[in-house]
Amino acid sequence: MLRQRLITAVILAVAFGSMLMLMSPQWFLYFMVLAVLVAGWEWADLARLKSNAGKIGFLCTLLVVLASVNYLLEAQNVFNQQLGYQISAYIIVLWAIIFLWIQGYPSSAVLWASKPIMMLLGLILLVSTWVALAAILHQENGRWLLLFAIAIVVLADVGGYIAGNLFGRHKLAPVISPGKTWEGMLGGLALQLLLIFVVKTLFPSTNVFDLFLLVIPVALCSVIGDLFESMLKRHRGLKDSSSLLPGHGGVLDRLDGIMAAMPMFVVVLIETRPF
Repeated sequence: MLRQRLITAVILAVAFGSMLMLMSPQWFLYFMVLAVLVAGWEWADLARLKSNAGKIGFLCTLLVVLASVNYLLEAQNVFNQQLGYQISAYIIVLWAIIFLWIQGYPSSAVLWASKPIMMLLGLILLVSTWVALAAILHQENGRWLLLFAIAIVVLADVGGYIAGNLFGRHKLAPVISPGKTWEGMLGGLALQLLLIFVVKTLFPSTNVFDLFLLVIPVALCSVIGDLFESMLKRHRGLKDSSSLLPGHGGVLDRLDGIMAAMPMFVVVLIETRPF
């Protein structure tokens, strides 16, 4: 299982990095639309849309919303960073509410588990994830910033997996995800300190305090995103969102931390400007 997980992770990393560096930003974002649509299909299953017609209808709505938001962001043929920032800031508020739902599960399910609310949540979260990716990519040195943002999420996940397996004793959210521990979360944060050290070494002019303010909240948000999808799967009685990615589950299982982390990255990046 671990070998399969590593092979899939390497293939995904190489494919993502190659497309990010070789494609134009616009074509890369078009490809990300495909990833969002696949995640949308998996979300439709979590929302208990059983018929293919219902799932296709959800995907069509998702595509229309994505196209509309893209039009607004590119209305003047120049990416509207202010709008990207505002959308990301509003979504952070939504994630704060989701954090309260996580803490209150299973009682909180009455607030979010109905099919209409789940569909609305899927539209908002998936579209806002794409918006945040676009906002990062359209920054100066956007490709490298996006790689940096993804590295934060990956290290939080890898550190959590390794430290959790080696030292995990105290459950982080036993009702939602019994396998996640406080030791695992701290392991993920420890790798963030290593990332900060590497970035400071490579770019000496970087402000360490601002870098810390950027990296740690983003890493914590990725944990919230992971827990949120775990809650949805627990409520639905599923282990993975799908079996599309061997050893990892579905696309949504790879996007869960990114969905929560990227809007935070956009807001803190623009506010602190550590680079």
